[in-house]
Amino acid sequence: MAQPNHKRVIAQSAMSIYDGFQRYNENFTRITVRARHRFEQRDWEGHQQDLADRVDLYEKSVRRIVMALRKSLGPRVTDHNLWKDIRWYYGQRIENIPDAGFMKTFFNSITRRIFDTLGIDPEVEFVSPVPDEGSVSSASLKLKRYPCWESLEQLFEEVLNDFSFKVAYQDIEADAKMIAKKVKQYAQIFLEDYGDFVRIEFIDTVFYQSARAYLIGRILQAGHVAPIVIALKNSDRDKGIQVDAVLLSEEEVSIVFSYTRSYYFADPSSVIGAVHFLHSILPRKPIDELYTVLGRLRQGKTERYRVFTQHLANTNEKLVHAVGDTGLVMIVFNLPSYDLVFKVMRDKFGYPKTISQNDVKEKYKLVSKHDRAGRLIDTQEFLNLEFPINRFAPELADELLKEAAGTVRIDGDKLLISHVYIERRVHPLNLFIREANQNDAERAIIDYGQAIKDLAETNIFPGDLLLKNFGVTRHHRVVFYDYDEVALVTECHFREIPEPRDDEDIMRADDWYYVGKNDIFPEEFIKFLSMNAEQRKLFLDVHGDLLTADYWRKLKARHLSGKVSLVVPYMRPDVPPSLTNKKASA
Repeated sequence: MAQPNHKRVIAQSAMSIYDGFQRYNENFTRITVRARHRFEQRDWEGHQQDLADRVDLYEKSVRRIVMALRKSLGPRVTDHNLWKDIRWYYGQRIENIPDAGFMKTFFNSITRRIFDTLGIDPEVEFVSPVPDEGSVSSASLKLKRYPCWESLEQLFEEVLNDFSFKVAYQDIEADAKMIAKKVKQYAQIFLEDYGDFVRIEFIDTVFYQSARAYLIGRILQAGHVAPIVIALKNSDRDKGIQVDAVLLSEEEVSIVFSYTRSYYFADPSSVIGAVHFLHSILPRKPIDELYTVLGRLRQGKTERYRVFTQHLANTNEKLVHAVGDTGLVMIVFNLPSYDLVFKVMRDKFGYPKTISQNDVKEKYKLVSKHDRAGRLIDTQEFLNLEFPINRFAPELADELLKEAAGTVRIDGDKLLISHVYIERRVHPLNLFIREANQNDAERAIIDYGQAIKDLAETNIFPGDLLLKNFGVTRHHRVVFYDYDEVALVTECHFREIPEPRDDEDIMRADDWYYVGKNDIFPEEFIKFLSMNAEQRKLFLDVHGDLLTADYWRKLKARHLSGKVSLVVPYMRPDVPPSLTNKKASA
């Protein structure tokens, strides 16, 4: 039988990848649009399962196409010249169409898997987007536009009617008045210098996250753009949907779109257009993070690595050990002028760690699929990265090559890392409370306890509560970033320490009582509180219940009963300022 001609092989291979992306995108959209139904039915457990399923979807889709291409191309599947032609053919047919960048990223994932690419291979990968691709996609984003005439109350009543649900609003007129009042109050303080409002615009889709729905918009004035985000809740089936908060400052909105929050479920007409819209109201938020919070994880990774390598090429700085205590599991490094850290697993973990590398990988996967409650940093897993060896500080390069030899090697003038986690840099909490003034240190200590409680409310037990495993963000929020001992609260067995039977028990160097694999003794948490006497007293006064097994057992029982709590990322109108980020009914 005659061999198919070269052009036909190219066309069929390119079409196979394109069709694979379309199926992936359709499945992604199918799961995403289901969020509306979950919100209306108050099905929070179903929403959480959708989050996990959607995270897995991309990898499954890539694996399926790679297997099909290996079967159809046979020995030619690793023909580099053939793939150069496939790349050109594929690129010609998707050029300058909305969201073509996603299709290119999908193509890159296929070739990287087939060739086990180290670094970047520009001959079989799309290295950077065409300059006008972003503008094409932005122009295709559908917006709802509301010119500002006289009545803001009437305007926001129209907005809420346009974003209606199968469940009715409890009191749409009262909600519209509340939104208008908040906007007027904020404008008088912060926006009066820019003149009258010209128009308010919203992305033409609802954004869903955990048990909240968000309308994402911007207020246009002469020469000025300000954010407006309306948070909706459906907490009681009989009462209907209500406006839960109105967010108007860049800081408030930035926290809602934080790298410590779960991925959004939203179906805009153009994802790239939505990212550019969000960037217009959050100019300090990196583009890669905006892709990621919209659930487009691979595109976020691609953008993150691209921007970092550009920055690296434009500086003479060395990659150095990150500030903070040396880790027993990870070697952590960063470029001082860039807001990322890189985490490489050691070949052998220091005492008393008993977990394996696979255990650690599973913990990181758990976090990626879980509600992060604004307290867990989103971490991206990268394979086969390469860096110029001369960009590493000698002591860092030596440690990587000695302590992570199974992951790190030198090839010519490159240092190759086969597996690395990348996440946003924060200031280690133990250093922060040592360096900060008294008020800031005390605020951080209280928020440290609140972070543990917020995580517990979402069924996460951090495991290792040492202050060095927590960090402080630029918004002065305490977050957790060391996941090797993370567990579900429902999997833990919380116990009191038994009373010693006699003096011999008291004198023992080790425990006189049996300790099971999942046993947790909250009384021992006091050992992790590396604080001075005043700070420790403050922590115990506010969060002393964390050191009782009863607190954790009640929380575990609530999770096992199916009751869901939500940690909201914003100030609610009915909550005083001192109680921000407290538990809310879902």
